[in-house]
Order: sequence, then structure tokens, then C-alpha cells
Amino acid sequence: MEAIREAIRIERLSKTFGNGRKALDEIDLRVAPGEMVALIGASGSGKSTLLRHIAGFTASDPQPSQIEILGRPIQQNGRIVREVRRIRRDIGFVFQQFNLVNRLSVETNVLIGALARLPWWRRLTGRFPRAERALSLAALHEVGIGEHARERAANLSGGQQQRAALARALVQRAQIVLADEPIASLDPESSRRVMDMLRALNVEHRITVLVSLHQVDIAMQYCPRTIALRRGKVVYDGPSSALTPTLLKKLYGDDAHELLDDATHDTDETHDPQDTPETTPARTDTSPAAKRHAFALSIAPSN
Repeated sequence: MEAIREAIRIERLSKTFGNGRKALDEIDLRVAPGEMVALIGASGSGKSTLLRHIAGFTASDPQPSQIEILGRPIQQNGRIVREVRRIRRDIGFVFQQFNLVNRLSVETNVLIGALARLPWWRRLTGRFPRAERALSLAALHEVGIGEHARERAANLSGGQQQRAALARALVQRAQIVLADEPIASLDPESSRRVMDMLRALNVEHRITVLVSLHQVDIAMQYCPRTIALRRGKVVYDGPSSALTPTLLKKLYGDDAHELLDDATHDTDETHDPQDTPETTPARTDTSPAAKRHAFALSIAPSN
């Protein structure tokens, strides 16, 4: 069986909004399996729009174009394929605002990642098999919030909710994670923990990660490769280490200050005391490798 050469393949992708604004303009991209890639750009550059197209949430302009996920088309020529739900099982989408159901427990929110592989009667009744519950708890312990499994999601801090979203991607057994500005609303310490977890998904679970960021310094620290968008076009695709202030100024002109200022912006006003080092046990993001075994095991078929 031939190995899949690309996790994500995009050809001639364009998107025009109703007001005539070109959100994406002839995008061509390739992301290899196992890469961790940053997607940067000033506000309105098209980062979120691109991620939503890759996930099959939004259809592109009706013109020759294609997006493939792990060798399978998810949309072609402006039409999302009928098999989109099946293909989307391999994609974990991490939203900026966490996308948890606040009234449900943290464990149940994470178990939602397993719904696609369960029979219809379990999905309707919410009766999850014991093996899936064990997987959910293992994922929560891996991201450092296992003791919060029975709490309502609304009780978690912002950083903890984002880590629960990453645990859900683990339970989903996603091969690709698309993270849409996952640290935009978090304080610096919570941001570090979330980015550490994304790197763990990439390195330890070999999950392909495409993460959109405003912070160039974070992209340089965590992602070997960066794709830069400006006004819906790719203006840079290469090593993150080459993103000097001079290059950013050349790529973005006056808009470069938005990316550079964010690198040093103090976000103490959004700081959540539940996620500070003083109140969060050291176990949070330093789980020993011995605890990271659950997802190498196969689950017995659910029925």
C-alpha cells in the first residue's frame, strides 16, 4: 500500500464573500503527515477561513479547485463531498472559544470525540462503552486535568477548557488537528501549556498540526514551518526561524506591527488565577511518558 504523501493538499482555493471581498485567493498548499505548521497573518488575512475550508465547514468559490485530506477529496470545485462526515472523523478542530457544552461534564465533552465510531443507539442515549470512558479519562490525565472529569465544563478556566478540547481530539483519534487561534484569549502561562500540549500531540502521537497564530514568537518556538497569509494570499511558506522583523516588515508593511506587537503584548487583564503556576499542581503539563500509552492501544468494537 502506497504511503500517503500529504496530510493536506490544497489546489487553487479561492473564497469570495457576498460583499465581493476576496477572503482567499488562489491558495496552493501541501502539509506532510506529522508536520507542525503555523499559520500567521494580521486580522482579516484569511487564517480562520482557510481552516474552515480544510475542515469542510465552508465551500469555496465554484471554480476548479480541490482540498484533499489524507489523500481523499473533502471538497472539489466549490462543492463539499458527500463523504465529508466520514473524512472529518480524521480532523480534530480546536476553536478559539473552546466549543465545549458548558452544562455537560468535562468527561462527556471529551467523549463527544468518540461519537462518530459508536452505533446510533449509543449516540442517541449517550451511553458510552467502558473502553471509551477509560480512553476519555486517560486523555484528560494526559493533558493534566483528569481530576476535573466530573465537573461541569463551565467551571473550568479558559486554559483548562482548551486542554479539554485537545483531549477530545485525542479521543476522536484524529490524524490532523486544525487549531484556530487556540491561545488568543489565554494568559501567557495558559498559552504555553496549550502550545506544549499541541506539540505533544504532534511529537508523541504523530498527529499533523496546523495552528493559526497572531504571535510570531510562538510560531518560531513551536513550529518548524510557518505559512504567512496577507489579504487571502500566501506571502511566505518556509522555515519559522527566518521570520525576522525585517522580513515581516517586507511581507506586511505597516501591518507587521500587529504581529510583532502581539509577541510582547502583556495579557494580564485576561489572566485566570486557576491556571497560574502557584495554584495549578506541577503535574499539569509534565505527564510522564508512561502515562501516554492509552492511545497506542486499539479499542474493541463498540456495540
